[in-house]
Amino acid sequence: MFATPHRRPFSTLSATRYRLSKLLPLDEESLKQIIVYTDAHPDARTDQHLRGLLGDSPQALEFITSFKHRSAAAVAESKQASDSKDSERVNDSKDKELPAYAPPSHRRPHTNPVIEAGHIRARDESTNFLAMQNLLQSLQIQYGIYNSEIEPEHDTDYYCDCPIHNYMRLKSSRSGVQDMWSRAVMYPGEKAYNDNYQTPTIFSNNPYRRRVVSPYGYYQPAWGPQKPNPDGHASSIHQTIQLNNTLNREAHGKIDAKESKVNIWDDSKLNVAMSNMTPATAGDQKQPAERASDEKRQSISVHLRNDNTETSTKSSKLASFRKFLGIKSSEENAVAKTTREIAHARELRNAILAEEQDRWPDEQWRQVVAVYQEKVGMTRKIAHLRARQPIQYLHLFRAGYFELIPVSWAGAASNPLKFSIEAAAGWRGITPMWRGYEDTAEERLYWVLNHREGSVGMRMKPDFISAMDMARARMASAVEPPPEYYSVNDTCHLQHTSPGYSKQVMPAPFRAYDRPAVPADDTMILLDVSGSMDFNPVRPNYNKYLITGYSRSTQPKNKDVAKAIVRRFTDAMANHDHNFRGYDLITFSSQAHYIGMINHQNLDAMWRNIRIGGGTRVMTGWQKDLHFQKHSASAITICPETPMLRLLLLLDGEATDMDEFELDLLGLSWAHVTIFLIGVDGWPHHHRHANELQRISDVNHHVSFIDAQGNNPERFITHELLKRYLGYEISMSEFEQMEELPPYSVSA
Repeated sequence: MFATPHRRPFSTLSATRYRLSKLLPLDEESLKQIIVYTDAHPDARTDQHLRGLLGDSPQALEFITSFKHRSAAAVAESKQASDSKDSERVNDSKDKELPAYAPPSHRRPHTNPVIEAGHIRARDESTNFLAMQNLLQSLQIQYGIYNSEIEPEHDTDYYCDCPIHNYMRLKSSRSGVQDMWSRAVMYPGEKAYNDNYQTPTIFSNNPYRRRVVSPYGYYQPAWGPQKPNPDGHASSIHQTIQLNNTLNREAHGKIDAKESKVNIWDDSKLNVAMSNMTPATAGDQKQPAERASDEKRQSISVHLRNDNTETSTKSSKLASFRKFLGIKSSEENAVAKTTREIAHARELRNAILAEEQDRWPDEQWRQVVAVYQEKVGMTRKIAHLRARQPIQYLHLFRAGYFELIPVSWAGAASNPLKFSIEAAAGWRGITPMWRGYEDTAEERLYWVLNHREGSVGMRMKPDFISAMDMARARMASAVEPPPEYYSVNDTCHLQHTSPGYSKQVMPAPFRAYDRPAVPADDTMILLDVSGSMDFNPVRPNYNKYLITGYSRSTQPKNKDVAKAIVRRFTDAMANHDHNFRGYDLITFSSQAHYIGMINHQNLDAMWRNIRIGGGTRVMTGWQKDLHFQKHSASAITICPETPMLRLLLLLDGEATDMDEFELDLLGLSWAHVTIFLIGVDGWPHHHRHANELQRISDVNHHVSFIDAQGNNPERFITHELLKRYLGYEISMSEFEQMEELPPYSVSA
């Protein structure tokens, strides 16, 4: 994954790592990785690369200078070691078949400050962040905190060794990684901040400390852990939303104002502007009001000189004195300003060209990227950014916004699309308006949705209050399911959890988008087997937006509902396409497993091979997709010859990488995904997720979804799933025929 290290003598490496540790308080392995990456750069780019990581402080500049002037012997040794490693990698890769889009195996992987900081942060989140999150969840359980966004608080004026303060110290230990990430993703003129509890508020740049109340409210006792209260929590949410919007608008306006006023790609205009810029012509660059003011001052000055020669002499002496002190006239300042702008424009252009050349080194890469941008619908927007907003173009380009998501990210414990965004804590996103998103995948998804061709208006992520209000409104719209779908064989009736069906939110009317299913299509099932599938269903109790506890829900476990829907679905599909061998079933949680071909006869036996537990990471199952493996050559380049994949995805909650999955789907025309979302009756979070899936479906018509809550009418769900899955309106009589048990033959 990382660039091949250019080895330098141990003493030199150790000394360099020690000096770097004074600027970045990271662990030894992280510091070593930074040095390895920087060694992989040509000397001409080392200065720019290190400035992006360390900033422009005197200490940073001193380190950069010493790094660039390392001994020639160390450089020679580094090159020799690198050549040896490259040769080994070339020999090792001769027998390996690489996809058409892959760069030569001996080529150094591309890197930049954002990629480098992303590697370090991903490594930190796989260890320190994971430990911190586990400790936080334990504390939330211990102190009865049920909202995941609320951290325990305990304010004291003395050193405290309680579990809460131990968590706060562990959290503060990540400040080095946070500072490095902030330097890599900040826009010009921005300042980094954090929520380190040891930093006094008066010395902190954190705007949320001064302008957002704690969810615990005021006047909590200091001799024990505080308790969040509904009013304080609601006020905290409202103030955070308002501040997020204010800071986002300010940040976007500032970066727009910093964009180059000249076309950085037109050398002729830059050269003409530079050659014409003299103190005499600088006055012509001023606004009419400025020129009028100067002319008025000159007129007054001439009048006074005619009246008083002594004043003229004093003015001449003052001008000489100002020139001696280095104080420039307004015309000279205008020349200097324009000179800086032109120099910055050329520097920006060179940085973009270097990034493009390194990131997309050959025609194959550029072709794959061009096809991806066209399919996602971003070609025009990206071209506009490059021409008119080059600062933002380079920033997003370095973060990988304009190309496919690397396949290797799916199985990684953390990656740049899983990084959390925490505005109050100072963990930044990528775009100027990053505040309010949960993670970098959600931020990128909404950026794409708002800038792809054909989008109408801005699709903003609903804030927490709006999302909860819409969820509660959706929940209130539930009605009794159609009585003609009643079945005594439904899971809720067999288990006698409670009488009758739960009210259901009726799905939007079916609209065909992709062509109807044909025999050449692949049918596959992705099943969520995370730990929550086996939980006893519970619903939260709310006081405003604060969860005060949970109540038992009388409905079957989600795993039992999923099994029943899979059985009904596969039976109906077998009657439809006469494929009695069955359909591929892949399970996913923290990892993915191929279970095999399931059908009516072997479902119970296959189901016993399923192991439930872990988190919900849909990308692990998606990347294990057998269809993608069978047709990888055409799927990567998105050829029309790629057969259609019809995927049924069963979820019982929000996947941690759902936004990443949706991003991947936006660039594909060969996949039609139907999602079944299982939920607990009376839980607003289920409806928040359903609303988001509906928004995604409205934008990407290759995705459709059905949800159900509580005691499910399974026949109704199956009928609606089949309509969307097969791509045409299925009448009730046809559905009833599809429901019959498949006529398995002996040979089948």
